[in-house]
Amino acid sequence: MIQKKILYTIAIFFAGIVTNAFGQTDSSGKYYNSFDGTKIYYEVRGSGPTVVLVHGFIVNGESWKRTSLYNELLKSGFQVITLDMRGNGKSDKPHDPKAYENDAETKDIMGLLSSLGVKSYSAVGYSRGSIITSRLLVQDKRIRAAVIGGMGSDFTDTAWPRRKMFYRALIGEDVPELASMVKYVKDSGLDQLALAYLQKSQPSTSPTELSKVNKPVLIICGTEDSDNGSSESLTKLIPGAIHRSCPGDHGAAVRTPEFSTEVISFLKGNSL
Repeated sequence: MIQKKILYTIAIFFAGIVTNAFGQTDSSGKYYNSFDGTKIYYEVRGSGPTVVLVHGFIVNGESWKRTSLYNELLKSGFQVITLDMRGNGKSDKPHDPKAYENDAETKDIMGLLSSLGVKSYSAVGYSRGSIITSRLLVQDKRIRAAVIGGMGSDFTDTAWPRRKMFYRALIGEDVPELASMVKYVKDSGLDQLALAYLQKSQPSTSPTELSKVNKPVLIICGTEDSDNGSSESLTKLIPGAIHRSCPGDHGAAVRTPEFSTEVISFLKGNSL
């Protein structure tokens, strides 16, 4: 049953978000040289309060453009920043495992925002992007509000079995449950080693750290999504966090109008 569930989730995820995720972008995209010299591709659109969109695993910043949320944010008067996290898309993909350790991805975002002169911002993460967003919540005083989408409390475990299973599969071990994921990575020409290192060094945020968060947080998850544990349990770990649901499983929920509506309403109440 677990194997079938994982395979189904992967199939829906690829069909919904990854399709055309590496389409051409316009010329306004730029590169930021991060703390260790890694080049991070990013785009800035619109004007108004800044919102950073943090993408999930095996996608990049372009994936947000296939959601209702992206255009609705621009229409609602926000400045939207998307980026390709290191190891993904147009950004550099180091083959040194140390390049992904010690909150490297969080440092990339914080450094990028500093280079752009951003004094305050909100962050919206989905799936693995929510894990990075949680690190921003505990490390960056400039963050005003955050949305953690498609994520439950499982990532707070430093020895999360799901993370280890993805790493094992991507590094080359035989993991039947994730064979279709590895095949997709290979067939699409993605950097399998970089993706493996991203899983190996994926950060966790402890319940103790989350208990000290004092910023507005929205936890939102699809009604059919339990891939990463209980979103209700995660909500209870963060003081004052609110929980909302939208239709769909892990791959589909982020693309629904309901997801966009909930996020826009939350950000308008806490960012403007």
